[in-house]
This record gives sequence, structure tokens and C-alpha cells, in this order.
Amino acid sequence: MILLRSALFNALFLGGSAIAAILALPLLAAPPAAMIAYVRAWARAVVATLRIVCGIRLEVSGRENLPPGGALIAAKHQSAFDTVVWLMLLPAPVYVLKKELLSIPVWGLLASKCGHVPVDRKGGASALKAMVRAAQAVLAAGRPVVIFPEGTRTAPGERVPYQPGIAALAVASGAPVVPVATDSGLVWGRRSFHKRPGTIHVAILPPLPKGLPRPALMAALEQAIEGESDRLARLPQACG
Repeated sequence: MILLRSALFNALFLGGSAIAAILALPLLAAPPAAMIAYVRAWARAVVATLRIVCGIRLEVSGRENLPPGGALIAAKHQSAFDTVVWLMLLPAPVYVLKKELLSIPVWGLLASKCGHVPVDRKGGASALKAMVRAAQAVLAAGRPVVIFPEGTRTAPGERVPYQPGIAALAVASGAPVVPVATDSGLVWGRRSFHKRPGTIHVAILPPLPKGLPRPALMAALEQAIEGESDRLARLPQACG
């Protein structure tokens, strides 16, 4: 049953997303707000389809910890689900994403229209500075910026070094940093075909204290995200 449900969801997700992207092309001529609203509706449809087809529900805690206006959402990244859910949870989020993604036909145009910030991970200090400048402009406009400090998807329980971009952006912008934990990888694994019934938990934690030096900020961020993600993974309902 899991195999059949997974196959159906994957077909709907991939095929539906491709069709949605093509149908969105006329919105390139409209104001960015129209594209953002369209993508938000697509994200809601994905989450609803995941629940109906695969029996995977979403449980979000800590919404009261989201500051109004520009803020840095430093989110744990275990699954492709994590790149979808913030489009639904936040009104007009901007993602920091790999520069290569903007080269994807059609999708790259839509992402650029929404204002997402690319970063060249091989570009060194100059690329980091360019990302910080672009993200600062977004934050100044009052839009939240979603960044995955690990820089890649990791399996539940796996640890990788956190990337310095979040600290550079926090120090340069002065924006609040909100850690977010999840256990999404338990039901929608990294590069996994199977989608297992259960509950995806997203825990939005209190913002970190402002003014922390970079080493202290990185240590506090990693401790908050990893500690809460480990706790979520131990919840009995996390695996269905």
C-alpha cells in the first residue's frame, strides 16, 4: 500500500508541479505579488495531497515565535518537503538557494520572479557578500528569509557542519534569527521514493538573543535546531 500511495503522490507531485509551472508563465508579466500568491496556493495543494494520498499530516508548533516583518528563518533540512512548507506557512518568504537551481527551465524564471536569493557555493567570499547584500534588501522590505544553515539535506540524526552564511547575514542585517526543527525525513526521506504515513512536525523556536558574536550564534543555533529535531524524532507519532 505504501508503494502504491508513494507512486501516486510522486506522479501527482512531479507532474502537477510541471503543469503548474507552465500555467504560471503568464504571471511573469504580472506584479510579483501575483506569482507569490500562485506559488502559495501550489504549496497548500502539495501539503493537502500528501495528507490525502499518503496519510502524512503536518503539525506546526511555535507560530507565536515568528517575528513580524523581516526575519531569518534558519530551518532544519531533511526533506524536499522543507522547501515547500514555508511557502505555505509564511505570507511572502524568500529562500536562499543554490545558484544552479535558477538554471532549471521555467522553474528558474518563476523563482527569480518571486525574489528568491541565489548563492554560488563555489564563489567564495565574493559570492557570500553578494548573497548578504541581496538578502539584506529583502529583509529591509519586510519579507522573511528562509535559509537552511546545513546547506544540504541530511538524514534524521545525521550531523553536518553548519555553513557561515546565516551568521554573516545575521550580523550584517541585525534581523532576528529564528531556529526551526523538524522530523520530516522520517516520513519523506532524502531522495526517497517512499512516503510513509505519519506526522511531520515543524517546531518554530524562540528567536536567538540579538547581538551574539558569530561563534556564539552558530553554537546556539546548532544546539537549538539539533536538540529539538532529536526530540521530535523520538515522538511516537513521528513515524505514524
